[in-house]
Amino acid sequence: MKKINNKIKRRLRNRKKLKKVSNSRYRISISKSLNNLFAQIIDDKEKKTLVSATSIEKEIKKNKIKKMEKSTLIGEILAKRAKEKKIVEVYFDRGEYKYHGRIKAFAETLRKNGLKF
Repeated sequence: MKKINNKIKRRLRNRKKLKKVSNSRYRISISKSLNNLFAQIIDDKEKKTLVSATSIEKEIKKNKIKKMEKSTLIGEILAKRAKEKKIVEVYFDRGEYKYHGRIKAFAETLRKNGLKF
């Protein structure tokens, strides 16, 4: 019997719970690397990315800022772009990451800027 990695187990468990909730809302998917953070709002019915924001965009990359500050900045940018597309209600898919640190800062920034989840 294969041993499944804990991150994969966590991702599958989270997605299974979120599929029950995801009636008519879009999904915020997040991924991170050692230095960068990537976030996108996805319409699962049409399988299209509606809005995205990353820390490798020119306007963010030119500023030397810390990782936590990057995540709050990306949260603000994503929320602003979502408002332009009139997206208000979403559900937060944190994937395989624990809800602390950069992920938590990102989520709280989204909530402050008007997204409901």
